[in-house]
Amino acid sequence: MALEIERKFLLHSDDWRAATNSRVLMRQGYLSSGSQSSVRVRMTDDQAWLNLKARRSGRTRLEYEYPIPHADADEILRYLCSGPLVEKYRHEIIAGPHLWEIDEFIGANAGLVVAEIELSSEEESFDRPAWLGREVTEDERYYNFNLAQRPYREWK
Repeated sequence: MALEIERKFLLHSDDWRAATNSRVLMRQGYLSSGSQSSVRVRMTDDQAWLNLKARRSGRTRLEYEYPIPHADADEILRYLCSGPLVEKYRHEIIAGPHLWEIDEFIGANAGLVVAEIELSSEEESFDRPAWLGREVTEDERYYNFNLAQRPYREWK
């Protein structure tokens, strides 16, 4: 069973940019999404995946991800996904023993920047970098499948 335990945070400064190890453009779209599960296709310039997620309990989700041909992903994003695509630059930062993924959204979600950390348990502790802001793990507006249906630029 593939489990994902992830926490999400807003950022209160751009100081994280100096620590970035990599940056990649990601595009993703949803074939199906609801409060309990989602099916999406995600692609970068040279890779693509089919991803399935389902809520399990608390901050823990089931997650399955499978590589798919890049050309197939491109067609699926163009013809099969509903709502606007979620487009973002993903930056990676190593802070202590953890990898932080900073998603800097563009397109319909421009202006939103979210930091994510994956943990091995819901109780695992981690260092909080100085640029880390308010936690939004429990706020479903920040879930990518919700950003596809109600983009950040439409929030009041």
